[in-house]
Amino acid sequence: MPAMMPKLAKVAKILGPKGLMPNPKDGTVSPDVKKMVTELKKGKLVFKSDKGGNVHAVIGKISFDSTKLLDNFKAFFDALKRTKPSGLKGNFIETVSMSTTMSPSVRVTM
Repeated sequence: MPAMMPKLAKVAKILGPKGLMPNPKDGTVSPDVKKMVTELKKGKLVFKSDKGGNVHAVIGKISFDSTKLLDNFKAFFDALKRTKPSGLKGNFIETVSMSTTMSPSVRVTM
């Protein structure tokens, strides 16, 4: 909840680098906790881009089978294509690379 964020400031230096700090931009801080948790359990996907135009997203875990990972990738790729601004011409997505958490990336041929 947003009211609890100031109390979490004490441990933000520990949670932040591990990627565990709640963030309103990511949808993990909300006054309606029940709605937020149900959305996340249903598979709400949050992706963001960095300054270089790279888009980062989690599409699965090691426990997922290959069909589930492929379905998640297709859903993410379709959602990414839908976010293309109407005034933008040319290729919106130039290359696709995938990696596990701490491994080198592998380029995906499209």
